[in-house]
Parts: sequence; structure tokens; C-alpha cells
Amino acid sequence: MIFEIVQQAESGRARTGRLELKHGVVATPAYMPCASRAVLRACPPDAVAAVGVQILVATAYHLHLRPGEEVVAACGGLHRFMGWRAPILTDSGGFQVFSLADQNDISEEGVTFRSPVDGSEILVSPELSVEVQMGLGSDIAMVLDECCACPAEREYVERSVERTLRWAERSLEAHDHPWQQLFGIVQGGVYDDLREWSARETAAMGFPGFGIGGLSVGEDRAEMLRCLRAAKGQLPEERPVHLMGVGTPLDIVDCAAEGVDLFDCVLPTRNARHGSVMTWEGPIRIAGAQYETDRRPLSEECDCPACAGGYERAYLRHLHRIKEPVGWQLLSLHNIRFYTQLLARVREAIGAGALDELRGEVSAWSERDRA
Repeated sequence: MIFEIVQQAESGRARTGRLELKHGVVATPAYMPCASRAVLRACPPDAVAAVGVQILVATAYHLHLRPGEEVVAACGGLHRFMGWRAPILTDSGGFQVFSLADQNDISEEGVTFRSPVDGSEILVSPELSVEVQMGLGSDIAMVLDECCACPAEREYVERSVERTLRWAERSLEAHDHPWQQLFGIVQGGVYDDLREWSARETAAMGFPGFGIGGLSVGEDRAEMLRCLRAAKGQLPEERPVHLMGVGTPLDIVDCAAEGVDLFDCVLPTRNARHGSVMTWEGPIRIAGAQYETDRRPLSEECDCPACAGGYERAYLRHLHRIKEPVGWQLLSLHNIRFYTQLLARVREAIGAGALDELRGEVSAWSERDRA
């Protein structure tokens, strides 16, 4: 892996970069759509690449359950298995463990839970998580971590950070892959000093890059940004940083200003499946009666398959209302294109020293979305 800072903002931590991995180069800051089960729902990989996606996120937790890393490896690795030629980052599944908090048992050894596929008991240890991700053959793997709920008592969060640090050490010892990069993960809840401690200790282990996890899980935006600054200040500037699961347009601009290089979020595709469409002219709720005979494209400024392909709002509304998967695909690709354009504009704004102006525009967009 090679990570180069291309341009550093004159003030603040914002930067553009070039991340070179086994399967390609990523211009950062970059958005990574979530193809958790080796697919971006209803969207074929070539169509995802065509709307400007540089790198995807898949989840080791899901792929371990089905089809299994052995199957993926026998098919030539995750890239060949899913027909994706560009880089892939795999998440260990720590967040999925967090989301199943009432169904799992966390111990020093790892996390024990019941498989949602067949009900069998599974122990995911740091070593198994690394083994699964090496079998998948992703470009970037993540250590197993514990993502705490919010709010959580300080004493519990402190114990959780200690456990995540020990798991990180075990993950490093278990990782043995010729080109896959293993990133450490910073936790610490909403406690600044725990964030700083977690980041400092994780950085000292020598990981080539870092994830910052456990944010956007219930805390307010001010807490999120404060904790991000606390963690980021303790990480080496020359290493890439992935902010995990944070991704409204305004969050992306604000966190890019703090020096975040990689973002992942399910928001664009989840919103699309619920008929919420992102455009720079303002959000569209495509199920609305006002679009029943609307002959316009979703956006005149967009070159996604829906807009450039001549699909009108009236037809897309019809597809959404009858729950046609083609509608999910077209709306998802549109929203993903909105995000890849947003990140391109973030990179351009950082280079031009105009991030504040872009933030104003995105903030106005966000206000229209809330309205």
C-alpha cells in the first residue's frame, strides 16, 4: 500500500490523497458504498463502477455466514467472485455484533452468537476474523472491535477500549497476507480522553491505516465531531483514516475538513429503496402525487443511468410504487452518483481552498432535506 497526501489545506486538517492498493488507486477523500454481502443490492458491479465508485465495502461477518470464505477463495477471491475489479475493504463485523447486542455474548476470547442462517452457535475471535478476511482477499481488512452503544457508562467503555486494544494486538499477530492491509480501529464512546488513549495506543502498534468506529450510533453531531477531533489528533498524519458508518452529505464535508480519507454509509442505497432521491436542487420523495405525470428527469445535472437514460420521474414513481427491483437499481445508482459527485467536489474544494463555500451549499441542501 502507498498513501500519499496530494494537497494539504492551508488551514485545518483537510487533505486530498492518493491511496494505491493491490487492485487499484483511490483518490481521497472517497465514498465507499456498502456491498455487505458482496453485492450492492439490485446493482450490478459494472453499473456501480460506471457512476464513479472507486472502492467498495463488504462485511466479513455476512460472508462468513454465507457463502463462506472457503467458497469465495475457491472462486478466486472476493474480487473475481463478485466481478469487481477495483479495491475492496472488508469490515470485520464489529458493528453487526453491536446491532445484535441482545443476542450475543462478548468475552475476552471473542463474540459468541447464534447464526441467523441456521441457528448454530458461532464464536468469532480476532484470529478467526482475520482468517476470514485473508480468505476473502480484500485489499483492506479491519480488526475485530467492540462498538459500544450510546449512551454507555464510562467504566464499561473503558473496559471495551482495553478489550479492543488486546484484540488488535491478537489480530496483528494472526495477520499474514502478502498484500492485504490490516487497519486498526479506534473506539472510546463519547469520552474524549478515551478516544485519545485508544487512538494513541492503536497508532503505537504500527498499523498502516486506521478506522474510527463507534460514532453516529446515537450521539449528536457536536459529540461526533468532538470525538473525531480527539481521535484524529493522536493518529499519524501520513496514514489513511476511515470514518466508519458516518455519511450524511453534511457529515462528509465536516469530517473531510478534519482529515478523514474514507467514508462508508448505507444511506444512499437505503434511502433509494424508500423512494428518497438526492439532487442538488433539493430532495425528492418520488412516491409523492406531484410526480405522477412529471416528465422531467430526476436531475438535469446528473449523468447517472436514470437521468442520462431518459427515465422520467413519473415512470420512476411507478416503479417505486410497484416495488420493482429495476426501480431500486435506478434510484440507488442515482443516489450513489450524487455521493461520488459530492466527494469529487470535496476534493476539488480542498484543492481550491473553498471547502467552507461547499459546506454552505451542502448545509443549505441539508436544510431543504429536513424541510
